Amino acid sequence: MSQGSDGGHDSRVGGNFTSAGGSDGAENDRNRRSNDNLAPGEHDGSGGQPDTYLLYQRGLSLLERGSAAAAAQLLERAAAAEPQSRSVLEALARAQFDAGWYSAAAGNFRRIVEASPSDDYAQFGLGLALPRTSDPGAAAEHLALAAAMRPNLRHYTDALRSVRATLSARNRLREERQD
Repeated sequence: MSQGSDGGHDSRVGGNFTSAGGSDGAENDRNRRSNDNLAPGEHDGSGGQPDTYLLYQRGLSLLERGSAAAAAQLLERAAAAEPQSRSVLEALARAQFDAGWYSAAAGNFRRIVEASPSDDYAQFGLGLALPRTSDPGAAAEHLALAAAMRPNLRHYTDALRSVRATLSARNRLREERQD
């Protein structure tokens, strides 16, 4: 996951999360091991389940290559094995978002926000996913929080401006219909 020169997360508003940044821990995790070539069904040698970290690495690799649905499948397995891992949940939410599974992505971003309300990136991700589940009002709240936490990140403020414009246009239409 790339990070901007200001330490913030790189991302595209309204696009996908394949170039989006995540937690600093994920970048460090990625550098700990280089063997991300475990084939489906292979195991880590412990006689049990595939190594969670390898699932995570393979999922990130697939996500970065644009295979969001395949990445989500691996990351769901990693999340089942490590349900408290914010790095895994974030990667899973990103993959779900990119695959168009917005409700699932919102649910996983929400889990991160509930555990860590000061996670600006999770607030941002939740704010991007919610309008796609027909909840732009809630999206504006999360995007406003993300933008308040990191006002120097233009993609946060751009996303907030876009959602607010959508809400404003809907309100105008509602008022016109009442007249």
